[in-house]
Amino acid sequence: MSPPAARTCLSCFLADEPATLEFGARLARLLQPGVKLYVSGDLGAGKTTLVRGVLRALGVREKVKSPTYALVELYKLSKLDLYHFDFYRFNDPAEWVDAGLRELFTDAAVVIVEWPERAQGLLPQADLDLALAPSGSGRQLGLVARSELGGQMLEVLCGGA
Repeated sequence: MSPPAARTCLSCFLADEPATLEFGARLARLLQPGVKLYVSGDLGAGKTTLVRGVLRALGVREKVKSPTYALVELYKLSKLDLYHFDFYRFNDPAEWVDAGLRELFTDAAVVIVEWPERAQGLLPQADLDLALAPSGSGRQLGLVARSELGGQMLEVLCGGA
């Protein structure tokens, strides 16, 4: 069965850091094992802030930073394992294969990837693509569903945006 046509939720403006954290918290309520979220945007666009909002809502209290050097951070949560990836340092998509990360993309874990374009063409299909871009004093968030589950998540998120 082929994935549904991409659907986009436009006009998700996040006015500041608290709004970005709150959106992450809303997103966290929809996570379940197997969900893959890919977060794109330039340096400083708010990718890690969004992920921090997700993790805080899931009960993570330790410092949340982008795993730029480690490539991945595992958060073992009561209901699920969440892998937070950052591929910023990849110079070639093949580095994703060489790093042996494919095995972490399972139906039992939630995967959030910052800089997914750095592993272009090799990653499994995302359920939801999120793209952040500075806009005035805040940021614009674009969302694209890439699976049926992503479409369901998008409907809930956009209905409350």
